[in-house]
Amino acid sequence: MATLTVTTWSLEQTSPTDLRPATAPEGDVRVVRAEVPSPELSRFLYASVGGDILWTDRLGWTYARWQEYLARPGVETWVAYDRGTPAGYVELDPQDEGVVEIAYFGLIPAFRGRRIGGHLLSYGTARAWDLEDRWPELTGTKRVWLHTCSKDGEHAMANYRRRGFQLFDTKVEEEPEAAAPGPWPGAYPA
Repeated sequence: MATLTVTTWSLEQTSPTDLRPATAPEGDVRVVRAEVPSPELSRFLYASVGGDILWTDRLGWTYARWQEYLARPGVETWVAYDRGTPAGYVELDPQDEGVVEIAYFGLIPAFRGRRIGGHLLSYGTARAWDLEDRWPELTGTKRVWLHTCSKDGEHAMANYRRRGFQLFDTKVEEEPEAAAPGPWPGAYPA
């Protein structure tokens, strides 16, 4: 089986003052929290955003597994809408000792390159920093982190750096080569 060399970079912010927000895009772009845990919505966003960049780790999750994950205190899904249409999302996953991971972030391919990503990342990062306001049972956020890899979009790393994230780890691993699953066969971009 063929393999693919994948570089994974981990980045962090250690203070809310590290965040350098992007300018909001023009037009009717809104970011809204999906307050009702919905495996259907989360699976749709995951497959639609990650289908062309080889997000596969959650494709095998059962409905019950999605439900269990989304019901954890502090797990939040924030969805960007462009004129009422889902354009992308950011998923927050609180961890021990005031750490919040931006577990997933990205845009559906048709919405990339329209200045929505920087705004969504800024908004999601700010919500990671104020997570305790909505979940008082959690420890206040002391660190926000995420990872990106060489399979992600070509502008991902630059966006993270422009928002104030600093590199703290790099790993290079071999992974089995796989075809991009897409949200369905023939989906954009063809």
